[in-house]
Amino acid sequence: MSANSPELPQRVEVVLLKAGRTKIRYAAELLTDDGTRVTVRAPWAGEGVRDFGFVRFEPGDVFTEHYWRDRWYAVKEVRTASGTLKGWYCDITRPATLNGAELVVEDLDLDLWVSADREEVLRLDEDEFEESGLRERDPEAAASAMTALDELEALAHTSHGLPSS
Repeated sequence: MSANSPELPQRVEVVLLKAGRTKIRYAAELLTDDGTRVTVRAPWAGEGVRDFGFVRFEPGDVFTEHYWRDRWYAVKEVRTASGTLKGWYCDITRPATLNGAELVVEDLDLDLWVSADREEVLRLDEDEFEESGLRERDPEAAASAMTALDELEALAHTSHGLPSS
């Protein structure tokens, strides 16, 4: 299905949950929903510039975000306002749900950054994941999260492993 199908909303609200609370909510354009993968596009939803050291997210950046109903991750392709690829920011999440015009995703603290040239592949926030207590509260979810991180890292090292717009 494409976003032009009459039964799909043209815009959705992406709701990112963390530890049961809404971390961020932002409007996005629904590009496609094939029943398994939902793809949206949105401008950088953060406030001002966020410099991670390995990448800067700033006003004007455009995120094409891919969410799956059957995978434990989301892949966000990041481009400048002029269209230059910065890379992919990947979140380890529970599988996404689309309820009407609300796309809900639960962040599980693990992330992966892949630079545009694929030379830099960085596993991020593993310390936060360990401190979250997920391994104790929900061992199956924690195992799925670690498997997803390993899968994403392997995809990052292939020439066509991560989705691109």
